[in-house]
Amino acid sequence: MFSKTFTTLIFLVSCTGYASAAPAQPNVPTSSKSAASSAAPSAPAAHALPITRRLNITAPGTLAQSDRLRAQTFRQGLMPSHGGAPSSLPTFSQSTGITNSANLYYASVGVGNPPTQYTLIVDTGSSNTWVGANQNRPYNPTSTSQFTGDEVSVSYGSGAFAGTQGEEYLDTVTVASGLAIQQQSIGAAFISEGMNGADGILGLGPTDLTEGTLQSSGQSIPTVIDTAAEQGLISAKQVGIAFAPTTSTSQTNGEITFGGSDSSKFTGSLEFVPITAASPANEFVGIDQSITYGSSQIPIMSQTAGIVDTGTSLLMLPSDAFQSYVQATGATPDETTGLLTLPASQFSSLQSLFFTIGDTTYEFTADAQAWPVALNSEIGGNENQIYLIVGDTGSPSGAGLDFTNGLAWLERFYFVYDSGNNQVGFANTQATTQSVNVPNAS
Repeated sequence: MFSKTFTTLIFLVSCTGYASAAPAQPNVPTSSKSAASSAAPSAPAAHALPITRRLNITAPGTLAQSDRLRAQTFRQGLMPSHGGAPSSLPTFSQSTGITNSANLYYASVGVGNPPTQYTLIVDTGSSNTWVGANQNRPYNPTSTSQFTGDEVSVSYGSGAFAGTQGEEYLDTVTVASGLAIQQQSIGAAFISEGMNGADGILGLGPTDLTEGTLQSSGQSIPTVIDTAAEQGLISAKQVGIAFAPTTSTSQTNGEITFGGSDSSKFTGSLEFVPITAASPANEFVGIDQSITYGSSQIPIMSQTAGIVDTGTSLLMLPSDAFQSYVQATGATPDETTGLLTLPASQFSSLQSLFFTIGDTTYEFTADAQAWPVALNSEIGGNENQIYLIVGDTGSPSGAGLDFTNGLAWLERFYFVYDSGNNQVGFANTQATTQSVNVPNAS
């Protein structure tokens, strides 16, 4: 049985045969594609894989609850930590398309040779990659599949991700056209529940999140980024993620770049900050940030530690910051959706939030704070009501993991996780200030 708070995944995995993590990559300017090419002359050019957007929403009223349970699981420190050192960002990369399902993003990933295509949840909050959650698309062993013999278990926060049991193989994993990663750890599930049609998870988080998942030892398992870098397929252990707001239920509106960044997806420069030192946020893709509201700079959240997580749907704030936001905006809770709501007539008075991360302040507009009106019915909402994407973690600040910048926030900014240098980069995009979610607001 799987608990409502978190659930355990059991695979089989090899204790041996894993490549070691790639050494530090050479410093390459983000703006110089020629420099990136010279840094890795044998590597192929970047490739993008477009995929179809899927709408896969949880039951009405459960969106914020799922995110809250996930944050609580992470805050309990169920995952190990990681480390690194800062450097500049290479641009050589491999890219793959991703799609938004209103509350999660998915990527099409091939496993085996010839590859079987699987639709995987893109998750920076975990690091194991596995397939077979959908019984109609079980793991399909091929000539490149190597069954191993060790057990592994992984725990996820409940809600979006539930439980599964299975076996672990080493296999060829194709995450983009021309980017086939050999001998990659891949879980093959034979029992699964709660995945809502997804085939599994593409784990893009810190390598050390896999520590302790092996039954026979405490060693870590190389992620797809680790293995690709070790095999010289990418020039650095970095992943760039471009999301975009959408009001459609079928649209390709995102991209993952393996090994660097895609400068066509952001404006200005990428600004990097080190992974936070605060625990347990430093076990994940953790940052320090503060938040103010409006032109008067009303304090919402003092600088504190939290995480950036593609497996979380909303912007989740600690309870004290959430109450400050409610007071500043005049929003009220909606029992049906579990979200905050505003009358449409009041939306024009909603002001921007300002996030200070490192030395840079990022504007999160009123439109960005709203759930897409066109998708209100998908969360059980009224089509003429304004719902907000700011949720309550259920715990006060000061816990070491106080907030989660989820998909609703990431859709407005470009995001680079540089695991090789233990840092995170952000940049504005064309979508940062666009009016998409409430297009007819006066």
